Amino acid sequence: MSNKGGTKAVLGLALIAAVMAAGYVVYSNRTPAGAEKVQMATAVAAPVTVASVVSGPFEVRGHTIGTVSIDATVQVKSQVDGRIVEALFSEGQMVHKGDLLFRLDPALFEAQVKQAEAALVRDQANLANAQADLQRFTDLAKKGYATAQQQETASAQTKVLSAAIVADHAAIDIAKLQVSYTEISSPLDGKTGKILVPPGNLVKANDTGALVVINQLQPIAVDFSLPQQDLPSLQKRMARNKLLVTITIPGDSNATPLVGKVDFINNAVDTATGTITLKAKFDNADFKLVPGQLVNVDILLQTIDEALMMPREAVNQGQNGQYVYLLMPDGTVSVAPVKVAYEEGGQVVVSDGVKAGDKVVTDGQLRLAPGVKVDVKNAGT
Repeated sequence: MSNKGGTKAVLGLALIAAVMAAGYVVYSNRTPAGAEKVQMATAVAAPVTVASVVSGPFEVRGHTIGTVSIDATVQVKSQVDGRIVEALFSEGQMVHKGDLLFRLDPALFEAQVKQAEAALVRDQANLANAQADLQRFTDLAKKGYATAQQQETASAQTKVLSAAIVADHAAIDIAKLQVSYTEISSPLDGKTGKILVPPGNLVKANDTGALVVINQLQPIAVDFSLPQQDLPSLQKRMARNKLLVTITIPGDSNATPLVGKVDFINNAVDTATGTITLKAKFDNADFKLVPGQLVNVDILLQTIDEALMMPREAVNQGQNGQYVYLLMPDGTVSVAPVKVAYEEGGQVVVSDGVKAGDKVVTDGQLRLAPGVKVDVKNAGT
């Protein structure tokens, strides 16, 4: 059995060697020119699509996530002690500056006003009597029937009562002010939160607890951060009053983007993240922006007037960096190293390696190598 197997193996090897020798003889008998024709006939051009390198203005934009923040918030408190009689708004209601929110029981303070007014009437009557006494003592002193001490005492009494009347007026003003404090109004336009102290409860003047919290929603702010390398561009545009921000709300694809203006750039870079914080204000006319909400932020950093642009798909990454395939006049491709400076909306700006009008391959790069013949499928590009 082993001898038969060995014999078959030897015959097989001999057959393979004979075929290879025959093939070698046939190939070696062909002329070099004939070999070139065979190779060109069997070569297939690689199908590719190309795009032109164009020169023109390019907007460098920053993209990040922002957080809607409250531009102003107020904790409404009572300035006097008293019992809350009623709340004149609903929780979550939009209110305007001056709108009445709470009413406290004014009875005590109204009584104090009457008491102060009565004290004024009393002191005014006493003053009139003291002024009459002073006049009598002055007349008598001229005739020698009254002493100088009596005259001075009467004069002092009129001064004391005059001062008392001034104090009475002040007491009336304070009492009336206390009465006005029993009606608590909104100090700004905004949206009310939950009523924290319901009617019927007693409150103390300027207690630490708020009756309600009001958040200003018009205008409203958006906080966001950008890399510190964008700071020079941000400062230049803000100095020209052109630092605008466009935001969109995630999940609200049909909504019109909102445009706001940056009015604050932080005075320090966050060393932990290497970013700078900015704040922009928005009118928020339709109240779509809510405090704490996350939004997509888009900001124009600068405009490059003469930028070399091409589709992002044209750029490849190799061991030695980024490169593109250039379409040559003879229908082959060559490799050109490039350096991408910016990318936006599927377009990239390159700083070197190509020039305006060059054709770069955007699809079919996997079959390419320098000198490979290509078949351009979008010849009109």
